[in-house]
Amino acid sequence: MAKGPAMFRGRPWIVASFLLPALLLLGALVVYPIIFSLYRSLFDASGDGFVGFGNYQSLFTDPAIRKALQNNLIWIAVAPAVATGLGLIFAVLTERIRWATAFKLLIFMPMAISMLAAGIIFRLVYEADPDRGVANAVAVSVHDTFSEGAPWPGAHPRPDDGMSEEPDGAIVLDQAVSAGDSVLLPLVRVAPPAVADAEQAVPAASSSDGVTGTVWLDFTQGGGGEPGVIDDGEKALAGITVQAVQDGSVVASATTQADGTFSLPAEADGAQLRLAASNFAASYNGVDWLGPSLVTPAIIGSYVWMWAGFAMVLIAAGLAGVPREIMEAARVDGANEWQVFRRITVPLLAPVLGVVMVTLMINVLKVFDLVLIIAPGSVQPDANVLALQLYTVSFGAGSNQGLGSAIAIFLLLLVIPVMIVNVRRLRKEAQR
Repeated sequence: MAKGPAMFRGRPWIVASFLLPALLLLGALVVYPIIFSLYRSLFDASGDGFVGFGNYQSLFTDPAIRKALQNNLIWIAVAPAVATGLGLIFAVLTERIRWATAFKLLIFMPMAISMLAAGIIFRLVYEADPDRGVANAVAVSVHDTFSEGAPWPGAHPRPDDGMSEEPDGAIVLDQAVSAGDSVLLPLVRVAPPAVADAEQAVPAASSSDGVTGTVWLDFTQGGGGEPGVIDDGEKALAGITVQAVQDGSVVASATTQADGTFSLPAEADGAQLRLAASNFAASYNGVDWLGPSLVTPAIIGSYVWMWAGFAMVLIAAGLAGVPREIMEAARVDGANEWQVFRRITVPLLAPVLGVVMVTLMINVLKVFDLVLIIAPGSVQPDANVLALQLYTVSFGAGSNQGLGSAIAIFLLLLVIPVMIVNVRRLRKEAQR
């Protein structure tokens, strides 16, 4: 009885019966859609008017498609390299820590989450409000650790109270002061909870050779009170910098005490009082992660969070096959850990790193869900990518499936060279 390959050579119908179902599925799910998309890309939105390569010309003249192509190039250049680099670092670290299995599980866990769920998670992470968005909560915490905010952000003078605001936010007393004056500087628009623990404001005692005054919140909770007068229950604004300005130069300055009072020396005689803009600057509320300038890097960050674990697992598998004798010999010869990593580990892992990079490059060309979910509608054109543009053009308001088919074919042409490189690399590895 014929055995092995000889049996199949003598009965080709057996081979055909095994291959036919797979070939039918391949033709129905891959070959036919490609051919139909190529055919459809030669027609207009209605599908009746032949436009030739007009749709392909639009790929390079339509501003929205050009922006999507530009973003795709950014994705290809940044996302695979960062994910592969982090995967390499994680793979090397797992060999040096005690809880390596738990660490790998933690890093790989995002791969179990769908793109849709990851998009929803990071839409919340990048929320602008620091009380809701994790990224801005961390940014505000770090900023406030190293930089003190303004003592009374948003405070303003009461209209027609003899004070005015400068363009930079400083508040200036319109009339110059003289030695012996005791001035009142009432402010409003301070939230009552911010002054809940503040002391009662009091009038400042006059000084014969200097200028004194009081800065306070000119608002009586529950109503009542007289504007411009320190009433019972009105709170002092402590920590405000008061400057005496003459001919554009600060000649003296003071800071309000807990009761809102301040005292300037004799140099303030004839000067104009100014409450520095730094007293009222808006508090730091983090970064506009989903603004036009940062939305693409922010989305790439979410992608790296998901796929760094994939890169780590593949690189760790390759690292397990690296001969330890070579590394030990290098250490015996005096090489430090950085030299071993750079001159031995990375070169030996080059084939694996190449496979991971190429796989991720193919993957980022198809990115769609993250951009659709994370980017708000107002900035989605700034974060647009080709796969999302294909969907928008084909099934959006215009419903131009001719142009959408052209984008699909263009994406296929972009993927084919990367696939060829990957196949050749795999064949070389198989021949070794």
